[in-house]
Formats: sequence, structure tokens, C-alpha cells
Amino acid sequence: MIRSILYATDLGIYAPVVMQHALGMARGFSADLYVIHVVEPMGLFAESVLQSYLDEQSLNQLQQQGMHTMLMNIEQRVLDSFRDDLLEGDQELALIRSVKVLQGEPAQIILEQSLKLEVDLLVLGSHCQPTGAITHLGRTAARVIELAQMPVYMVPLLHRRHRSGV
Repeated sequence: MIRSILYATDLGIYAPVVMQHALGMARGFSADLYVIHVVEPMGLFAESVLQSYLDEQSLNQLQQQGMHTMLMNIEQRVLDSFRDDLLEGDQELALIRSVKVLQGEPAQIILEQSLKLEVDLLVLGSHCQPTGAITHLGRTAARVIELAQMPVYMVPLLHRRHRSGV
């Protein structure tokens, strides 16, 4: 029985399509829906640029307060976009128990949250960015499928399919 679902979003252009799948499953199973978006840590180059312009105390303050503010702003934007995108408005919003934006390595954070929330199903898109690679799975999707301890519902992104149906 599916009582709770974690939808991991990349907030990309196909996110509303994947969200509709997650909402449809939550509605069909009368399940709680949790939404997560993971922001990757700042890269080494950006970190070194900041270090060259800021003293250590200012850099630490920026990292702590600035990151928290940024994550909260993203969380609010996600909620606002759900309100705009959802067809049935409040009825569908009521299915969403929480929206979290966290920082870290995406697959690791998604898997940690799935265990913490004790969800019965993970929902995510197959790929976040077109890379031209042969595989249809993105790095995060492949890692989540490999390590998940619960079923994963993968929404294939149609732009990756060829006309031959492959």
C-alpha cells in the first residue's frame, strides 16, 4: 500500500509534467505527497572567487545566512509555481504535506529524505538536462534507482525519444 510519496524535482521545464504524475498517484492512493528540490553545493571555482574578495568571517556569514535565505526563497517560489500550475488548486495543494529545498548532492539528499520521511514511493523525472549522451537517465536518476530502498516511479522525458519509438 502506498501511503506516502516523495517527489524529487529539478525545477526544470518538464517539472510540471512530472508533478502531474506525482499528484495523480497521490490522489489515486490517497497518499501524502512530499516535494523536495536539492541545490548542489557551490563549485570550487565560485568558492575560490569568493575567497579572493571576502575575508573568512564575511565568507562564513555569506555561506550560512545567504544560503539559508536563498533556499527559503526557492521554497517559496516552488510553492507559488504549484499554486499557478495546479489545475484543481486547493484540492491538489492539500495533497502536498511539505516542500523542502535542501543543499547537497542530489541523489544522496533524495535518498536520505526518503528514509527520513519513510515514504513508500519515489517519483522523479528520468533526466534533468539534455546532454546528448546515449543514456536516457541522468546522473541523479540513475543513482537514485541504483540505491533506493523503495520503489521508484520514473517519468520518461519525451524529448529524448526518437521517432522510431526507441
